[in-house]
Amino acid sequence: MTHFTYEPQGVCSKQISFDIENNLIHNICFVGGCPGNLQAVAKLAEGKNAREIADILRHNDCHGKGTSCADQLACAIDKALSK
Repeated sequence: MTHFTYEPQGVCSKQISFDIENNLIHNICFVGGCPGNLQAVAKLAEGKNAREIADILRHNDCHGKGTSCADQLACAIDKALSK
């Protein structure tokens, strides 16, 4: 299992961390942001294919920011999978 930490840009959360093993995402944790929504995102994504989760969450917008914590998770997954 490989652990990743990402510093999101343009959103309320300050850090996203997660693990990827065999292309499955685990242990997603957001620091900051909207706790209820982000806990739900983490629960829904747990154990799922990381690429599929990134594809689902990519381009979600929060209050016209052009991004969201979910979109930033997609960016973090993309970066992790490109390594």
